[in-house]
Amino acid sequence: MKVLFAGGNGYTPQFSGGVQSSTHHLVEQLRENGHEASVLAALFGDGMFGFKARAKMKLLRQRAVIDTFPGYPVVRAWFPWEAAGFAVERLKPDVAVVQCHKSVPIGRELQALGVPLVVYLRNVEFHELAGDLRELRSALYIANSEFTARTYKEKFGIDSTVIPPTINPGTYSTPTTREFVTMINPYNEKGFELAVRIAGECPEIPFLFVESWMLDDDHRAEIERTIAPLGNATLESRTSDMKTVYGRTKILLAPSKWEEAWGRVASEAHCSGIPVVGSRRGGLPEAIGAGGVVLDYDAPLADWVATIRQLWNDKAEYDRLSAAALLFSERPQMNPDKQFATFLNVLDNARRSGLERAA
Repeated sequence: MKVLFAGGNGYTPQFSGGVQSSTHHLVEQLRENGHEASVLAALFGDGMFGFKARAKMKLLRQRAVIDTFPGYPVVRAWFPWEAAGFAVERLKPDVAVVQCHKSVPIGRELQALGVPLVVYLRNVEFHELAGDLRELRSALYIANSEFTARTYKEKFGIDSTVIPPTINPGTYSTPTTREFVTMINPYNEKGFELAVRIAGECPEIPFLFVESWMLDDDHRAEIERTIAPLGNATLESRTSDMKTVYGRTKILLAPSKWEEAWGRVASEAHCSGIPVVGSRRGGLPEAIGAGGVVLDYDAPLADWVATIRQLWNDKAEYDRLSAAALLFSERPQMNPDKQFATFLNVLDNARRSGLERAA
């Protein structure tokens, strides 16, 4: 099959996050199994990469450009839904996987072009869909957690196949020096404010904050001002090699404030036997499971602090949860081969249904 992943988000190297990491892994699996895969994404105009893309688009007088930066075709456009025809003409997909930002307008365009659709539901931010999923009459659905599937069933009456974010353990599994309590993506909706309060109560424990969503200069400066008085907190820029982060992490802190659809960083950390302390929000408890401790976001600060301190200081308890985290990472639900087989089956069903409608 020729598979097109399409969404209104940016894509590597211009944007990185859980969606991009999961998409890249699925593309790799497809290619390893003899299929073709490509991406339709939003173009950002900043930086040298954006400048070159803008220049190419203007020179060729077309509404999108194609590059192979990640090792496979990526179509980028200011408004991806307006470039759906361009992508279909150039890449001729047998099926499209539409996900996240602008799913409805992108899916609507692909549907009109006769491309079978699978919608991968990766968050519960309904406004990001930019429309009603029921407009995508022929689409099949994948959800990244039971929580996500349940939420969309209640809102739109649709049924989904649940496949958690696909993770290649080899990309994240690493020995760790256990130097830090680490929080990835220091945004307030991810629980940054709570993490700072916890760090302030634990001056003897080093905390590491790692950029994931790109921080603009003002936001970075604000974070640095916030953590500077603590004396035990460090901010690091994002990296494409997360082993360099997990290789220094003893505890992963995920005190998310919003309704996480899953919590990919928890699953990544588990691959290295790193316990996760996180909030009871959305699908995050599903991701943490037996591999950590789940607390109410609004639980007393003392409860969060006591949990972190116990894991930091109690070797027996830490070793128990570390072993549980590693074992939890190996459960069948997270087996990449089984996940991929399920994913491929949904794609094949969508393609077959599309062929039957066209006949």
